[in-house]
Amino acid sequence: MGYVLNGTELAVDDEQFLVEPVFDDAIVPVIAAAEGIPLNEDHWVVVRYMRDKYREEGHTPNFRGMLKDFSADHPGKDWKTYLYDLFPKQPARQAARVAGLTKPYGKGGY
Repeated sequence: MGYVLNGTELAVDDEQFLVEPVFDDAIVPVIAAAEGIPLNEDHWVVVRYMRDKYREEGHTPNFRGMLKDFSADHPGKDWKTYLYDLFPKQPARQAARVAGLTKPYGKGGY
């Protein structure tokens, strides 16, 4: 079963990633609710970052890349722990799903 946005059911794969990316912000709370994630502003910071990376590079960053970028752009926080607090089921994958993006590459895909 896919997610419904504006009355239209969106196609998903077997892991509930969208088959085609959706950049409409209205999809984020729909997917976050399905994931059991109560959104706050920090979730949106990560969502915007994931979407920007997807647009720039054609895919989302791996977890190591996320840590490097967040530590550089927002110093003074233990981003490894915090990203797991925000997205407890593998931050690089769950954040991509919540952002409305397609399934990230696996290991070796970068």
